[in-house]
Amino acid sequence: MNIYVLLKRTFDTEEKISIIGGQIQEDGAEFIINPYDEYAVEEAIQIRDDHGGEVTVVTVGSNEAEKQLRTALAMGADKAVLINTEDDLEEGDQFTTAKILSEYLKDKEPDLILAGNVAIDGGSGQIGPRVADMLGIPYVTTITNIEIDGSTVSITRDVEGDSEMIQTSLPLLVTCQQGLNEPRYPSLPGIMKAKKKPLDELELDDLDLEEDDVEAKTKTLDLFLPPDKAAGRILEGDLSNQVQELVSLLRSEAKVI
Repeated sequence: MNIYVLLKRTFDTEEKISIIGGQIQEDGAEFIINPYDEYAVEEAIQIRDDHGGEVTVVTVGSNEAEKQLRTALAMGADKAVLINTEDDLEEGDQFTTAKILSEYLKDKEPDLILAGNVAIDGGSGQIGPRVADMLGIPYVTTITNIEIDGSTVSITRDVEGDSEMIQTSLPLLVTCQQGLNEPRYPSLPGIMKAKKKPLDELELDDLDLEEDDVEAKTKTLDLFLPPDKAAGRILEGDLSNQVQELVSLLRSEAKVI
């Protein structure tokens, strides 16, 4: 099978993030593979091991994303591709990324494309469906199980706490949800092998794309951290007084009644 994984380099949200002037400060920040994309990489490797073929991980970004691509190779992916836009684009959005990825994939004849359900930095969940739409292939989001029999694919997807069963066919794009698998850690032999695996770097010119072709459709006006949460309050006194105080607080401070 010809399997592709769409991968994104994201901030490690477990680390402290600083925002100055509406921009995230990258100096000293930690970057990782988007956690939902790790499920996609793991599932791609398992499917390849069961059905044969190869796994290619693809990302759009800067030279710094090579580290995350090498991590995916160390996990077990076969090849990696970095579409470097650092010198070509000042700004981009979900349309920009999806357009670039679809142009790269359109002549690759993928059987299966896997992506994370969402990116933890933006959370839009748009890239996978946009790429599938541009390629003209079906897609299924938030999958928690996938079984392939020839060209027939049976999928279980999460629908806000419940499950939905879907049967479709290849070629196909899916976005991966927590619970699909348990991503492996790169082993030492895997890390050593990753250094010798192919990692190709492309630019927009290689895809016959101009900056105008991938111009962002949206604009970010501001970026800020959520306000600090106030400490909880314990109501004291007998139950009737607590109820009266709670109602008063809900009306005067929370303004929900």
